[in-house]
Amino acid sequence: MELLVASATGVLVAVGVYLLLRGRTFPVIVGLTFLSYAANVFLFAIGRLAINRPPIISPNASGYTDPLPQALVLTAIVISFGMTALIVVLALRGFLETGSDRVDLDTLDDARAPRKKPDPGRGDWPA
Repeated sequence: MELLVASATGVLVAVGVYLLLRGRTFPVIVGLTFLSYAANVFLFAIGRLAINRPPIISPNASGYTDPLPQALVLTAIVISFGMTALIVVLALRGFLETGSDRVDLDTLDDARAPRKKPDPGRGDWPA
């Protein structure tokens, strides 16, 4: 079972890193999502969850499972949902402003155009 969980975590990290290195915004967002899933699986794995045991200590229970990893994963899910929503909005705004969803701006034609450097002495700073 440990090999299965370790393999799943490794595959999620590998897919997440691969998608982060892509040149478009949507695969980058999906890659970040896969990395957050890998972190959640890792937190569950290090918590050593016990099956069919209550997460609350009671005198009637023969044992219990540690509730801290479950609380950490629940918090991580909420935070990753909010961050994914923020990243999607930022990617959409970047697409609407530039007309492209490329991550690297060096490949755009208008980014290669030479630009003059603003001179503060002449007062030509961009507004």
